[in-house]
Amino acid sequence: MKKTKIIGFYKKRWIFFVISLTIMVAGILAVIVKGVQLDIQFKGGALLKYSFEGDLDSEAVADKASSLLGRPVTTQETSDITTGEKRLVINIAGNYGVEASEQDKFDQELRDTYPDNKLDLAESSMVEPFFGKKFLRNAIIAILLSFLLVMVYVWIRFKNIGGLSAGVMALIALLHDVLVVFFVCVFFEIPIGDSFVAVALSIIGYSINDTIVIYDRIRENSKTMRKIPVETITDLSISQSMMRSINTNIAVTLSVSMVYILAFSHNISSIQSFALPMAIGSISGCYSTICIAGPLWVSWQKHKEKKKTNKSNKAKTVPAKA
Repeated sequence: MKKTKIIGFYKKRWIFFVISLTIMVAGILAVIVKGVQLDIQFKGGALLKYSFEGDLDSEAVADKASSLLGRPVTTQETSDITTGEKRLVINIAGNYGVEASEQDKFDQELRDTYPDNKLDLAESSMVEPFFGKKFLRNAIIAILLSFLLVMVYVWIRFKNIGGLSAGVMALIALLHDVLVVFFVCVFFEIPIGDSFVAVALSIIGYSINDTIVIYDRIRENSKTMRKIPVETITDLSISQSMMRSINTNIAVTLSVSMVYILAFSHNISSIQSFALPMAIGSISGCYSTICIAGPLWVSWQKHKEKKKTNKSNKAKTVPAKA
């Protein structure tokens, strides 16, 4: 049987911790500088999709729509892959939708302004602020509930290697990955919406799966290496499982990257907003599993051992007689 080369992940833990801390600080700065954009599902507003022909200046349409409605408006051109039909997506920000009479007037103004483009309303979506806040609250609850259930599951399953510590460290690694996905959305100015929730829950699934594999390896190695230091057992376990995690991550990243490239080439924003954070989040999940969860767990175990040793030494100390 081929002997596994042990990589000193625990010894290099501070390098990994500094890298993660740098990413977190950079992400917080991005939030301060760029702000957080909420998608229409979470903030309310209106989304109008028009089919059109020929060439159309989307920025001019945005300016026209903004002046007509008196609200911030952004536009984006897309095309249908199968039919080649061109579409103009108009995102109208605000704490309310668009009244039917106001929308009819707006439609007519656009048709009169751009008669040669044959603009035709294909789809409209209105989200009231009340429902937007409700969707946002439910999305946050879903993510937090998944965190809690994962921690409880790991706690129960790995009781013989310190279930609570294993669960907490897995939770920290998952939080790291979700924050990376969030910061990617902020940096690339991707609105936070249902795509973010889908990516976050998917990354939680991928990341905890890899972490459980490593914990399982630590549990098995601990049974046969009782006198070996915990950091050596963990480094060996991570080294034995590392290629599996990396190969899985490569497969996921390549497939999602191809989806993003195709969506980018056809200007499909809804798929882009899922594929890009998913690709980067997948890499983060692999990194946190290998470089964060294991070394953090070892640090906790060694801290517990140190406290136990100090307590034992104090118990053995006999007070000097006066």
